[in-house]
Amino acid sequence: MTSNSVKHTTIPKEVREIVTTIEKAGFKPYLVGGCVRDFFLGRNPKDWDITSNAKPEDIQSLFIKTVYENVYGTVAIINEITDDPTLKNVEVTPYRLESSYSDRRHPDNVTFSDKIEDDLKRRDFTVNAIAVNLSGEAIKDIIDLYDGISDIKDKIIRTVGNPDDRFTEDALRMMRAIRLSVELDFTIEKATFTSITKQNKLIKDISIERIRDEFTKIILSSQPKKGIELLHETGLLKHVVPELEVGIGVTQNQAHTFDVWEHLLRSLQTAADKNWGLDIRLIALFHDIAKPKTKGFSHETKVITFYGHEVVGSRETRKILERMRFSRVIIEKVVKLVRWHMFFSDTEQISLSAVRRMIVNVGKENIWDLMNVRICDRIGTGRPKEDPYRLRKYHAMIEEALRDPISVGMLRIDGKDLMEMIHVKPGPRIGNILHALFNEVLDTPELNTLDYLEKRAIELNKLPDKELDILGEAGKEKREDVEDEQVKEIRKKHKVV
Repeated sequence: MTSNSVKHTTIPKEVREIVTTIEKAGFKPYLVGGCVRDFFLGRNPKDWDITSNAKPEDIQSLFIKTVYENVYGTVAIINEITDDPTLKNVEVTPYRLESSYSDRRHPDNVTFSDKIEDDLKRRDFTVNAIAVNLSGEAIKDIIDLYDGISDIKDKIIRTVGNPDDRFTEDALRMMRAIRLSVELDFTIEKATFTSITKQNKLIKDISIERIRDEFTKIILSSQPKKGIELLHETGLLKHVVPELEVGIGVTQNQAHTFDVWEHLLRSLQTAADKNWGLDIRLIALFHDIAKPKTKGFSHETKVITFYGHEVVGSRETRKILERMRFSRVIIEKVVKLVRWHMFFSDTEQISLSAVRRMIVNVGKENIWDLMNVRICDRIGTGRPKEDPYRLRKYHAMIEEALRDPISVGMLRIDGKDLMEMIHVKPGPRIGNILHALFNEVLDTPELNTLDYLEKRAIELNKLPDKELDILGEAGKEKREDVEDEQVKEIRKKHKVV
């Protein structure tokens, strides 16, 4: 296949300059791995990997700033003058051969080679085993020993050589095959899929951190529902998050079209379709995780119940996320929103004070994410979308609860200041002076200064009680009018009454 017949992106100038420098020093550099795959797919690579017959010390001598701290010969070339994260660390690795993987995670020995063919035969999948040599911006040479370009064209994930051997070497490749499948929208080739199914228990030899990272990438893909389904079909899920499979076949009440398993996956997919982040996707995936444990039946109402599933589910979610060693920040947020995900259920039963209490429970910074979880939950039941009026009502109530209340507390002085200033004891007179001042500030905000308020307070204190009562009452009424107007504007904005 010629370079002209392949769809590709422009290779960055910084990468071309590195390749040219290595080549001018008498070595043979190739772009290789995921960047070449993405290059042929017309996608922007997330990183750029180069391999060559140069040894690590050769590469270090050619570039000003490098980092070399591994047994694989990989030298990171540091570029501090770019804002592009894909170009800050471009890695260059020697062609290499790897021995057996006795721990199913890392090669026992790594030796450097002078042949690119040796390097390609150790790689995981054919789509990642293509090497490209450049001449300026053009492709000068393509080495594709395992028909990776054909597999890219046919959208197939296939191992290099015998899949049993590849997965025995590094069992994480089984999850990586699924991750690439959902990221690229490719199909896993039959022999590769069969091998994963046959050897799924090998994943237990992999560190939980590496498993978590691949699981996270699957969750963050555009097709996380398909990814979880593939983990289940291959038998990997029972070694990763077995708690999810308990929901298979667990029927729900009339509000739900699907069993718990399908509902959770559809909720997750909704979060992905909305392009929401990892935290919302994890909440969507785990929000009903405890329904199988809490399932019951009400003989009075004749319906299936799941009393307390949100409380039990928050504890279950914490165990899962802690076991997988997610960050503390992710754990606390996901657990909190799983605990409170049932709040937005019926607008007719939710009061404004209840919304305010919920904001205290989850935090102002999380309340809109809780609303997003509600959307995932609802669409995951099989309904096409949230009811428009109900959704607008929720948003209006949240905005109303979040707004700063209009009160005399906005004044630059308070009752204590007044009592010290004009030597008045606590009582109605202090309240009337504050409300009278507040009335003036509402009309003219620039009057809210200590100098003006102090002088005006002294003047107001000289008024008879009856006259001061009238000014105080006018201030209270004005505050209520302003509050009413703000609430009307919020409801008008969301088209609710």
